[in-house]
Amino acid sequence: MDSNIEKKEFNITVYTENHVGLLNRIAIIFSRRKLNIESMNTSPSEVESIHRFNIVLVETEDVVRKVARQLEKQVEVLKVYFNTNEDVIWQELALYKVPTDVIAEKASVERLLRQYGARAVVIRKDYTVFETTGHREETDALVAVLQPYGLIEFVRSARVAIIKHSDGFHAKLREFERLEPGEAELGNEYLNQGEKIFTM
Repeated sequence: MDSNIEKKEFNITVYTENHVGLLNRIAIIFSRRKLNIESMNTSPSEVESIHRFNIVLVETEDVVRKVARQLEKQVEVLKVYFNTNEDVIWQELALYKVPTDVIAEKASVERLLRQYGARAVVIRKDYTVFETTGHREETDALVAVLQPYGLIEFVRSARVAIIKHSDGFHAKLREFERLEPGEAELGNEYLNQGEKIFTM
């Protein structure tokens, strides 16, 4: 089967200036195409005043490529990259609230939590909150394990991801500044090479 028509999980990384209303415009790009965002996280990036979105989408490569191009046309968007899960290092944070008396009575629950790398962040008389980080399959597996012990609440964060083979956006910006000449009449010659300059 052609990999371009096979649906799989993609991580879209968007470097942007931080402007009011940008999140809404990004969401509209996905909703107009009837695309479901699996996860979205925004945070500061390694470059001061530049923000980074990480958007997870299950789609074909062709669709993801078109969405990335459309996102890049937004005025405040500096660069967009998309990668498969194999090309990124990613984690999600999960919190689990369980009755404290169950943990106290059953050593097996404590053993299970240790096995999944969970640690207590809040311990109260009526409940205890544990946290763990990992891939979705891992955090989901712990939900299933804790259900029989009276799991009260569960919440998972959006994905955070770092691109494996990347020097970082800061290096791309410095390279672009180095290559861009001061003379206005030559500006377009280099701006048209943006794709090449910014490729990770």
